Amino acid sequence: MNPCEKFQARGRKPWKLGVQILKIAMVTLQLVLFGLSNQMVVLFKQENTIAFKHLFLKDYVDKSDGANNDCVVYTQHDVYEYLSFVISQYIQLHNISVGNHAYERRGSHVAPLTVCQYFYKRGSVSPGNETFNVDPKIETDCFNIVPLVPMHNGSLNDELNLTLDFHRLLMVQVGFKLKTINLQTIRRHELPDCYYFSIMITFDNKAHSGRIEINLDNDVSIRECRGWHIAGAAQRKTNFKMTFDAFIILVCLTSLILCTRSVIKGIKLQQEFAYFFNLRYNKNVTWSERMEFVNGWYILIIVSDSLTITGSVLKIEIDAKSLASYDVCSILLGTSTLLVWVGVIRYLGFFEKYNVLILTLRAAFPNVIRFCCCAAMIYLGYCFCGWIVLGPYHEKFRSLNVVSECLFSLINGDDMFATFAAMQEKNYIVWLFSRIYLSTFISLFIYMVLSLFIALITDAYETIKLYQKEGFPQSDLHNFMAECKDLPDSGRFRLEEEMPTSLYCCCNGFNKMESGPCN
Repeated sequence: MNPCEKFQARGRKPWKLGVQILKIAMVTLQLVLFGLSNQMVVLFKQENTIAFKHLFLKDYVDKSDGANNDCVVYTQHDVYEYLSFVISQYIQLHNISVGNHAYERRGSHVAPLTVCQYFYKRGSVSPGNETFNVDPKIETDCFNIVPLVPMHNGSLNDELNLTLDFHRLLMVQVGFKLKTINLQTIRRHELPDCYYFSIMITFDNKAHSGRIEINLDNDVSIRECRGWHIAGAAQRKTNFKMTFDAFIILVCLTSLILCTRSVIKGIKLQQEFAYFFNLRYNKNVTWSERMEFVNGWYILIIVSDSLTITGSVLKIEIDAKSLASYDVCSILLGTSTLLVWVGVIRYLGFFEKYNVLILTLRAAFPNVIRFCCCAAMIYLGYCFCGWIVLGPYHEKFRSLNVVSECLFSLINGDDMFATFAAMQEKNYIVWLFSRIYLSTFISLFIYMVLSLFIALITDAYETIKLYQKEGFPQSDLHNFMAECKDLPDSGRFRLEEEMPTSLYCCCNGFNKMESGPCN
């Protein structure tokens, strides 16, 4: 029965329906508000990271090609020059930065910049004589620089007495911490956050290939500012948002309790039906008939409510400046909102014309899963083959993850010419193999696998359309339920006292029952 029929049959008000409608509106509004704040936080982090790269990496240029390294140097002089530039810029930060950046303080002292070099304990390499003597144990040498006295124009090894043994050197890391305040949240009447940036600049020489890559990594933590004063209603808005989140938790908790109760009652009814059917007809209830008593939509709502409650608790902690887990919170709230809107299909399913999608997916799902398992074996084979053979020559095959993304895009018809053209012709055999590899993959998956996949869903859709015209196949459970001829508004389902859920309320008109009809 749908909620209206339940109200006509038993006079029960559709509490779950009302709670779900209220929850959809509130959860969506909560997600929009949090999404705007999260977008501002992420954008502020990215802009600061770009600013740090321009401040501390000499001759840095923004890259749009997705390169893994920020800068590359090839000479010893460039390494010393880039290191000197980083330290000099850090010391002069207050005079050159246009942002509100400040040094981290430990008590009354400024936190120093740390320079560490990692190298083999012993190393002697002579490529001309084809000899080497290396102790693979790694040693570390670090020193600190306090940003008080600016550097002169002399070289780094003259002022800091730093000498790098490039034959043994693995990498050099320069680390320091900065702080700033995100003042743009004031425009949205929110309290600004204090940001702590842990910046690490790495000179990577692990490959010893004559090419040292320089990368800047920025680890961000967000904390509540110690002292603040804002003329306006920022604090009141924060309290309102936390109250709104608490009310959402209450609504979702109510929905969770109602749906859990319905699932438990369905399981009890399933057990009672199985016992009755076995006792009366000496038949065992099939697994598919047992699953008819477990409402999958309720389980979906329970999962959604659990994610919403967890995400709302994290959001309250974020608003209270106790946590800064924006990414985790966004995943929880985003997934819960997705499931909430998917759950709306349940109520559209009460109308025959809107129920085609759900019935088609349910009918095609077993065959689609079996088909995908077989196709996945071929797909994985192509992934491994492409990674091993084409990886050294093609940037789209450098790792299994990138290979999988590339092949999936080829299935959808994207970047075909670019994938063919990007193959380097340094090795003719590999180049010829790449043509055969890509051509067979595209032909197999687009013209055969994808077409068969669509055919499975189309066949299920046609079957459902036929069932809607001629009637759906009836199981023993449906035949048993069909014996109940009473309409929801007949009044036969209303009880003087509320009784536990029972099968025997459907036994009116069931001629094969020995006992009389239920009250």
